[in-house]
Amino acid sequence: MEQLGDLEAEIMDRVWSARGPVAVRDVRALLAPTRPLAYTTVMTVMDRLFHKGWLTRERAGRSYRYQPALGRSAYTAQLMRSVLSGADNRGLTLLHFVHAMDAAEYETLREAVQWHSSSRGRDDEEPTPS
Repeated sequence: MEQLGDLEAEIMDRVWSARGPVAVRDVRALLAPTRPLAYTTVMTVMDRLFHKGWLTRERAGRSYRYQPALGRSAYTAQLMRSVLSGADNRGLTLLHFVHAMDAAEYETLREAVQWHSSSRGRDDEEPTPS
């Protein structure tokens, strides 16, 4: 999956923040205070996000209700992986990343690595926050 554009990211942010499926009009209303857009603009971008695999949708009368195909944390992990894949020296890049962490972030990373080590071979198991 490719990185999201500015408007795509704003729309995905509203969809990720929703507590369930949303219609285009719902997302447009959520964007209106900071970015008033035409209904057709939001509809077009959400349709493109659906075709790119970022959103799923179900028919609701004459329109659709959308949900994210992937959670915000999974998207962020993909971005991090993409950035890391472009590094000349992945090990050194990771060391710089870890060095910049505060104690709580480091502890969370340590727990994630420990979880990953203990769950090797169980690909169907999803990470869960502690």
